[in-house]
Amino acid sequence: MEEEKKEGMSAPAQKAPAKIGKIVIDRNLCIGAASCVAIAPGVFELDSENKAVVYGDAGADNDTILLAAQSCPTRAIILFDEEGNQIYP
Repeated sequence: MEEEKKEGMSAPAQKAPAKIGKIVIDRNLCIGAASCVAIAPGVFELDSENKAVVYGDAGADNDTILLAAQSCPTRAIILFDEEGNQIYP
């Protein structure tokens, strides 16, 4: 039974490094805090409305993009894996 618990505990750790297939920004949630731009300037920028946009989805590695999404105070950045499964938030 302990082996089952160990397997169950390791599953989330395996999901974290999933390859990001799509980045979506909910413009209704974005407040232009620009933390995503500070962390991943090769991926995100602010547009003329001071809202984040994705201009280079290959501009950073998956870990950096995940950190940028996690830094968003309103969780406006939604990440999907290559199969279309939401991986953050």
